[in-house]
Amino acid sequence: MTKFNKTLLAAAVALASTQTFAAGFQLNSQSATGLGRAMAGDAIIADNASVLARNPAAMALFDKTAISVVGTYADVNVEVTDAIIGDGSSDGQYLGAMDNAAEGKPIPSFYYINPINDKWAFGIAAFSNYGTGTDLAPLNSGHEFNTPIDLLGNTEVTTINFNASVSYRINDSLSLGLGIDAIKGMGTLTRQGDFTVPVFGEIPLNLVDIDADGWGFGAIVGLAYEINENNRIGLSYRKSPNMKASGDIAYNPPFAAENFGEIDIPLADIAQLAGFHQLTDKFAIHYTAQWTNWSNFDNIELTDGENGTDSHILKHYNWENSWFLSLGATYDINDKWTVRAGIAKDQGVVGEVSSLSIPDSDRTWYSAGFSYHINEKSSIDFGYTLVAGEKVHVIETSELVGPVSAYTESGANYYSLQYNYTF
Repeated sequence: MTKFNKTLLAAAVALASTQTFAAGFQLNSQSATGLGRAMAGDAIIADNASVLARNPAAMALFDKTAISVVGTYADVNVEVTDAIIGDGSSDGQYLGAMDNAAEGKPIPSFYYINPINDKWAFGIAAFSNYGTGTDLAPLNSGHEFNTPIDLLGNTEVTTINFNASVSYRINDSLSLGLGIDAIKGMGTLTRQGDFTVPVFGEIPLNLVDIDADGWGFGAIVGLAYEINENNRIGLSYRKSPNMKASGDIAYNPPFAAENFGEIDIPLADIAQLAGFHQLTDKFAIHYTAQWTNWSNFDNIELTDGENGTDSHILKHYNWENSWFLSLGATYDINDKWTVRAGIAKDQGVVGEVSSLSIPDSDRTWYSAGFSYHINEKSSIDFGYTLVAGEKVHVIETSELVGPVSAYTESGANYYSLQYNYTF
């Protein structure tokens, strides 16, 4: 394979992966209560069944069957400014700017927890950890010069995590949990446009065309420790799989194209520590420290090439491990109304290797929400989070036109509504 082909397909499969920071975002949006407190304490508070997404051991805190249904909308925004062909140190050909290069996403979730007896509980859940959509193709349009069509195009990523878990209470203080994850991932990516070649003139190039999906299986283990009735901590570790996606995986058709049958993508493990402390009858504080092992995302490998290529490592990535740190508070106004708020700092993962299509940066979360308790068995939650990303300078090399420089800034508004019921 040529270096050109490797670069194109490496970028493609990175964005088609089900566990990527596509458009700079990981979807920490499993519940409306969590979005109302910046996910602080989500692995141990256990105020509804959505805790199953973070820590299976917390099911031991339930003495009644519980269901939570969540609808979240992620209004994602990615701004690109001062995009030029060049490294930014001198004048270059101006590509333009985009006010919004991302697409909003609905994110539904469902959770069910059933205590079997005073020792055992089991639960099932369906939620999403990652997913987004970006379209940078408009930056290729309307120019009289060649543009970096190998870097700019449409990307779509969707994931669904199906989880089944059990918990066991060892004693009055300690409980353990174990869960199995089945992750369905779907991704499409295109890189195409017109390119002028000496002698031949303007020719259409369809450099990357990927429509792939696949399954991966992982696991989560958790611990819940109740210091007393007002203080408890939770710890969990999610082991992520190596995703294998298959489908239509074509690259660079005009130039000795080769199709592959499968993409092997290593995904990041996630560990988190959460605490909850009821300081008064009405007021509580909570916190989360979440670590994501993105350094595990080292190589992307293609297998089952149609021309007899068994496998090939396309590109080495230099992504960094990241921390998500949040602090929140909850206040019970009365028997009907509860309010909550939180703030979080979220580290970006991109190190020395940056990308226009992965405009990652450090982010700050500002969250607020409330619950309305309809009666003793049911309640409605609303959560809102503003995610503000830092403006970053990105330089990426196109094999067609050379270095491309741009400034990117990403952010999001999360809106979430949740219904809870206990039997």
